Amino acid sequence: MALSKLESLYMAVVADHSKSPHHQGSIDGADRVELHNPTCGDVISLSVKLDEAGERIADIAFMNEGCTISTASASMMTDLVLGKTKEEAFELANIFSEMIQGKSQEGQKELGDAAFLSGVAKFPQRIKCATLAWNALKKSLEK
Repeated sequence: MALSKLESLYMAVVADHSKSPHHQGSIDGADRVELHNPTCGDVISLSVKLDEAGERIADIAFMNEGCTISTASASMMTDLVLGKTKEEAFELANIFSEMIQGKSQEGQKELGDAAFLSGVAKFPQRIKCATLAWNALKKSLEK
């Protein structure tokens, strides 16, 4: 069975973010949140540094031990929310959550590369992998 062009693009984007994740590392002096996915063992440590006003994400980085989807999702998320206000980042996390659970495709255009993960909704066991970084972001922004 041949892959469609869209499926091939999906695989290429996810593989690229997984093999060469963006914003991987940690940030000295930043708030750090660590989350675990007990289902598969994925772990993420997310560092978020806000600007002096405490309103905008000035820097973000993650360290993880996880599957391809978990790593790619974290890389995509950090690209997307860097420079956004806390409110904008939280809204993007909510849009991603709705999309990945198959509840809504609304706002998907705003997700950039992360929209390629919409197919994960067909695999419920992988939803926690895809949402781990986004849940860490929400927890960090709620502090």
